[in-house]
Amino acid sequence: MSRSDKKLIVIVGPTAVGKTDLAFDLAKKLPTEIVSADSRQFYRELEIGTAKPEPFMLEQVKHHFVNSLSITEDYTAGQFERDALAVLADVFKERGVAIMVGGSGLYVQAVCDGMDEMPVIKEGVREKWNANVAENGLSEVRKYVEEHDPEFFQEVDKNNPVRLVRAAEVIESTGKTFSSFRMRQGKSERPFSTIKIGLTADRQQLYDRIDLRMDQMIANGLFEEAEFFFGNRHLQSLQTLGYQEVFGYLEGNYDKTEAVRLLKRNSRRYAKRQLTWFRKDAEVQWFDRLATAEVYKMLRENGLNV
Repeated sequence: MSRSDKKLIVIVGPTAVGKTDLAFDLAKKLPTEIVSADSRQFYRELEIGTAKPEPFMLEQVKHHFVNSLSITEDYTAGQFERDALAVLADVFKERGVAIMVGGSGLYVQAVCDGMDEMPVIKEGVREKWNANVAENGLSEVRKYVEEHDPEFFQEVDKNNPVRLVRAAEVIESTGKTFSSFRMRQGKSERPFSTIKIGLTADRQQLYDRIDLRMDQMIANGLFEEAEFFFGNRHLQSLQTLGYQEVFGYLEGNYDKTEAVRLLKRNSRRYAKRQLTWFRKDAEVQWFDRLATAEVYKMLRENGLNV
């Protein structure tokens, strides 16, 4: 097959917009396999707070990188780039098309465009910032990143200690902004072409769907799941939306009502950041979440039999 014969359909968009359902339906029709680019779905122990595909979806369509790691394993976008490209190479041996779906923008970018080489971190710098966060919370690392890299600070999840510490350690080790290492001068060559689909929705409709998802997660036992992993809350895999808010409640920082409010508020903020990230990509073709017929029409125009 030539490069143009191999196609990767990339489905992106904010949380709770319906990416998983569209990917599943397309994979059944084509048929093909799915690569998950949702970094929260990698961890097999985390079930309720990660919005993984339903069990019947996992049974009917091969999903790569869902339940692929333990929470004790650290995993980077660079590792995902290498692993996902290897999986896609295998899929393309048998099929002309594959699907990648997820809301983790850096992971999507890693596969489609490649990753910049990150600098070596000076010995002890990461440990220093992690200790600072453990002792003082996020206030000092937020201030440091905001002062030294305001561009990155505008887009980062300000409640995510992993990403804030990563930026701080790069800044301190190199004297350069973290943003400067994320500005690619060109894309890496790939043995496939990409068709990028962005799903969106009216803001209030999206926020209602996010709130409903949170209510469902809570009803399904999110607080109990987070309590089970409370002793592991220092792990990178648990520095994430849905668990951090419950950990704050379990630590006695606020009551359960406030925890629920924070879960919904932070999920809405996360959706906004996802949209901001993906809208910077001019290759994404945007569709309303209910405009499935238009998505299929576009894919047929690109030579796919759906």
